[in-house]
Formats: sequence, structure tokens, C-alpha cells
Amino acid sequence: MKSWVPAFAGMTWLSIACLASAPAHAQSDPPPTRLTGTLQKVQSTGAITIGYRESSIPFSYLSARGEPIGYSIDLCRQLVDAIGDTIGKTVAIKWQPVTSDTRIAAVASGQVDLECGSTTSNLERQKTVAFSPTFFVSGTKLMVRKDSGIKAYGDLAGKRVVVTSGTTNEKTLQDIKQKFRLDVTIVTAPDHAASFRLLQAGQADAFATDDVLLYGLLAANNAQGQYAVVGDFLSYDPYGVMYRKGDPEFAKLIDETFQRLAEDREIERRYDRWFLQKLPSGMSLNLPMSPQLDTILQTMAIRPE
Repeated sequence: MKSWVPAFAGMTWLSIACLASAPAHAQSDPPPTRLTGTLQKVQSTGAITIGYRESSIPFSYLSARGEPIGYSIDLCRQLVDAIGDTIGKTVAIKWQPVTSDTRIAAVASGQVDLECGSTTSNLERQKTVAFSPTFFVSGTKLMVRKDSGIKAYGDLAGKRVVVTSGTTNEKTLQDIKQKFRLDVTIVTAPDHAASFRLLQAGQADAFATDDVLLYGLLAANNAQGQYAVVGDFLSYDPYGVMYRKGDPEFAKLIDETFQRLAEDREIERRYDRWFLQKLPSGMSLNLPMSPQLDTILQTMAIRPE
């Protein structure tokens, strides 16, 4: 079977870290008398609208009480605190659910100010929206039933694979199907929970998405005994918080806040909370921080001279 190692495999992780982490700026100057862009909007209204996902475990999903929680949500709350410090008032949060299909348009149109989920930052998307420094690194893998016989992408011939619509994973599978002329049927579902339900119902033989999201679904559904995550990484997916392009004042605040959170290891503590400790469901992902993400955070923490 041919090896399908992505082109980025030859890059050093330090190089990736430098590319993935947006530049951190020096400590904030005193706030200007007239704010601009999103900060002006928040100062005027006293509120910020955050787009969240309903089933991107453990990044952004709903608790048993219907409240947005997760690793990305925690980091966005840190951003909201920094915004409040900048404008000199407490900022209220308005929550807006988004999906893989709607999230980019929601940010670009101003429907939401920050999108806090599991969104890959890539060059194509950066033409439309802006991203924070990278706070997680993932890649496409497959979830299958343990008795399916599927161990790698080459075993998908004649199979049905579900992907969540509007994700980079959908494009990845389409590219693989075309490049290697795989006889595979690709079906879509509106969100990760719906994709998993298709797999459970036997309407798909595999579910392809970012590996960490697959592990999150397994933990949340206590399904590790029936399903497995298999295959080599087929993509490199750095996650970032999404916000509107063309807002340099807001971008500066986001870069500075992430630099500070990396420097004082708050990002690391939040990571431990959601990936090493028990989730509210009682299960744990037990997923130590990867060397790649550790390098990214170390690079992010370095103050510019």
C-alpha cells in the first residue's frame, strides 16, 4: 500500500510553530481615547457575541445544563477578560451557536465577534477571516467499529465514510478519493454528533474528522469498547480562535493575550483541565500534550525584544 504521508511531514516542528503562532506584540500601551473596530463595538454595547459549537468535545460543546463549555471556551473567556480590562468595564457574553457550515460566514458578517470552537486556521480561510495564535494541533483520522477490518485509508474501498460538512476533513477525503482513485462513498452530516450517529446506526463504515474530536466523542459517549480511531494523519490542522479581518487593534489584543497566557502557562493549565482530567461526563481523554503543541506554546511565550 502506498504511503500517504502529508507534505508537511518533512518540516521541523519548530518551523511549524513559528508559522502557526501569530506574532505576539509587546505589552499594551495605555488604551487610546477612541477605540476602533470590535473593541469600539464592545465598548458601545457592553457585550461581545461568541460563536460556539454544540458537539466539538472537549473544545466547545454544551454541558448537561445547556451551557457552552470546553477548552476553547475557557480561552475565549480569558480574551473577554482582557477586552474588559482594555475598555474599562465588565463585558457581557452573548452566546450564538454555529456549525461547521455557518461559522466562517457568521464571523465575516459580524453576527459573532469571536468563534470559539475547533476551527483549523489555513491560508484559504485567512483570505476571509483572521485567527488567533494556534492553541491546538490535530489531523484527520478515522473512527470505525473495532470489528470493521478497517485499519487505514486504503481499506476504505467500497465503503461509506461520513464527514461533517464544511470541515477541512471533507476536502481532505475528497482529495484522497480523487488522487488515489478510491471507490469510496462520502456522505455528510451537519455536525460531529450527527456524523457519529450515522456511524452508530451502520449508515457509514467510518467517520473521518480530527483525531482529538473523535477521542472526545468516544469519551463523552463511553464508547471506547466498541469503536477505535485508526489510520495515519492525513492532514495538519492548527486550531485558532476566529475573528474578523481588518481589525488591527483587536488583533493586537488577541496576540498579546495569547502571548501572556502562554508565558504564565495558563494555556497549559487549561489543556490539562480538558485533556487529562475528567470531563463533566465523568470520562477522561487522557491525552497528553503533543510535542508539536508544546513547541508552539514555548515559541508563543517568547517576548519580542
